[in-house]
Amino acid sequence: MRLAVCAEMVFTDLPFTERVRRIHNAGFDVEIWDSRTKDLTALKATGAVFSSMTGYTAGSLVDPDTADDVVRTAESLIPTALELGVSRMVVHSAELVDGKAARPVFRSTGRMWSTGARTLERLGALGEKHQVTFCLENLNTVLDHPGIPLARAKDTLALVEAAGHPNVKLMLDLYHAQLGEGNLIELVRTALPHIGEIQVADVPGRCEPGTGEINYQAVARALAEAGYDGTVGMEAWASGDSEAALDAFRAAFTVQPAPAQPAPATIR
Repeated sequence: MRLAVCAEMVFTDLPFTERVRRIHNAGFDVEIWDSRTKDLTALKATGAVFSSMTGYTAGSLVDPDTADDVVRTAESLIPTALELGVSRMVVHSAELVDGKAARPVFRSTGRMWSTGARTLERLGALGEKHQVTFCLENLNTVLDHPGIPLARAKDTLALVEAAGHPNVKLMLDLYHAQLGEGNLIELVRTALPHIGEIQVADVPGRCEPGTGEINYQAVARALAEAGYDGTVGMEAWASGDSEAALDAFRAAFTVQPAPAQPAPATIR
């Protein structure tokens, strides 16, 4: 597994390019969000490998009135992705403004399902043309993203399966999945053929692994046993020192053998 760190959420007291440099020097790939606000020349000069970036800036892929905006803005960002060497462009099932639903919707419809699948097909064709993959990220609607339709992991998985395009995958966020659904190990096993990248943070707090309730070492073992060799990205705040948060993330995903089970007692 390759490990990446989201530069938007660590070393937040430093200029953005310096955050990227720190993450790269520590041996991680880098995730970014909105590339339009970034100095691309300076980012490239760091030598970092950029794992993923936000792949659209307007519209909802499940809304027939704004789905064209998703595709249009995705296409406008592809030159940036190619310049930075980004292979995965992240989309969501609705438009987000400062992380919140631009137009909250609390009931999903069959029309949303069909529109979402068709829009992902269009993104897949665009990705195939430019050799990038669009990754649909699951979100939690319990705490962070109320009003986002078809956002749960099982919904995003179903949409990716319905699109059926090799350039459309899941950005499987286990922080969001834990808040919304739980059962993370079975989820990653089920979703494995459709995963483009995995993101992690602990619950509660959305900080680095080891600060909450998720047993990420067990998740890491399950991924290794299932043969996952893709990227795991820490999209999490540092609970304290950012260097320590990166160390904790690396430790959680340095796979150790499962503890030996004691032999069954002999009954006489």
